[in-house]
Amino acid sequence: MIIRELFIRKKVISNQSFFNFIIVCICLAISAAYEFIEWFVSIATGDGGDAFLGTQGYVWDTQSDMLFATIGAITGLILFSKIQDKFIQKIDF
Repeated sequence: MIIRELFIRKKVISNQSFFNFIIVCICLAISAAYEFIEWFVSIATGDGGDAFLGTQGYVWDTQSDMLFATIGAITGLILFSKIQDKFIQKIDF
């Protein structure tokens, strides 16, 4: 929602459907970057990385984390976009 507000205030994109797509893609990119950090930690620490991350041998951990990030981004846009638009209009007068 922070990225959405920045894009609205800076008037980056005017097409609403493309705008929502870009917001979801940015959230997915942030999730992917975090998964890369987890991967590098796992490589650097060896077996201790798996214990730290708590994957418990679940091979689809990265993919499910990214799926849930995408679902959360879409749900957030659906549930909170109108509320956020009202608050932005109040602040901007």
